Amino acid sequence: MKKTLQLFCILFISSCFAQNNILQSGPMVGYCEMKEAVIWLQTNKEATVQVAYFTVDNPSKIFYSDNYTSSRDVGYTYHIILDQLQPGKKYLYNIFINNKKINLPYETSFSSKKLWQWREDAPDFTIAFGSCMYINETEFDRPGKPYGSGYSIFETIAKKNPDIMIWGGDNSYLREADWDSKTGIYHRNTHSRSIKEIQPLLAKTQNFAIWDDHDFGPDDSDRSFYNKHITQKAFKDFWGNKSYGISPDQNEGVFSTFNWGDAQFFLIDDRFFRSPDNRITGERTMIGTTQFEWLIDALSSSVASFKIIVIGSQVINAVPDTENYGRFPLEKEKLLKEITDNKIKGVFFLTGDRHFAEMSMLLRENTYPIYDWTVSPLTAGIVSKKVLTEDNKYKVAGSAFVQNNFGTISFSGSKENRQIKLTLFDINGNELWNKIILKKELQ
Repeated sequence: MKKTLQLFCILFISSCFAQNNILQSGPMVGYCEMKEAVIWLQTNKEATVQVAYFTVDNPSKIFYSDNYTSSRDVGYTYHIILDQLQPGKKYLYNIFINNKKINLPYETSFSSKKLWQWREDAPDFTIAFGSCMYINETEFDRPGKPYGSGYSIFETIAKKNPDIMIWGGDNSYLREADWDSKTGIYHRNTHSRSIKEIQPLLAKTQNFAIWDDHDFGPDDSDRSFYNKHITQKAFKDFWGNKSYGISPDQNEGVFSTFNWGDAQFFLIDDRFFRSPDNRITGERTMIGTTQFEWLIDALSSSVASFKIIVIGSQVINAVPDTENYGRFPLEKEKLLKEITDNKIKGVFFLTGDRHFAEMSMLLRENTYPIYDWTVSPLTAGIVSKKVLTEDNKYKVAGSAFVQNNFGTISFSGSKENRQIKLTLFDINGNELWNKIILKKELQ
């Protein structure tokens, strides 16, 4: 009897370990609404996956998602819909693979959106932001010093307990061996998503993303990239944004929007429609007509106090670097003019890609200034410190840092005294810089 019990225990432990080994990466919390949320994860082979979830204040009442299966075509990724939520609740959740619970050494939780309108002040909340995540893979990296480092930055971000993490582009770096095939593109996304340091952040924080050149295609890639529909499909398979483009069947670009509290975020695609730098004829565009008109419409109709436009390239910095909107001066000026002419309040740009951090501020006549906060890089290499002498006439003094970093934006205060606090941190969570901007300063 004793031997039988020991054998049963061994088999049970082996079975649970086997299910854990099937989990490739995740779980990751995607969008969270009042009545619905999505949990993403990836396995390394065919499996059946289910999520059980319950509120912190009533753990005995457990809800279950449907059973989900996946396929190699989508990289064995899953977008599991949880559709029995109540507004303003914190939930804990468990993952089951092939009917076996997966035991994870970190918190798995999410919060549904609060119903606060017409009832109380907007809730306080914090987003984290970063861009340029390079994960080394020696076999495919360029020779010499590894370009990626400091993966512990993701554990540091998790310890800050942000409500939302926004990934600001270059969330993986396609290599020469990757971008010519679907196999390579899905391998790169899988490899970047699978590091252990990132898992605790994914598991308890809402995650939204834009892309930039390195997760769209080769360096400085544009609309001519021949595999852009494959990288677009991979982006949809590996992230949990609410939408991509204007409609599900449009299949053009990955731009979208979401809101939380009294802020609305506009996730902009600066690659899918982008004109080639070396093309001489034709209209030069970074975001394209369709996306441009959608953005102005969405900004004009938004009732949010803060309208955060998230885009890979710097906007306010006028230096015509390949990663700046200054390469497209006519479209940039048109965008800023539309914001002014339509009397759109509360606009703030959140940008990345430059491999250093800084804030720019554009003063405008008879209206509020527009800020552009660049936060970069997370784990990729940093630029030469010569960038500090770049002739950015809009730079806010003391805001530039050439090192790996991430930022947070905290939204707080009563309706009359609402404010945002921007804080830049190093990889260990030490504060480098901060700035407070009052709501009334953006009206």
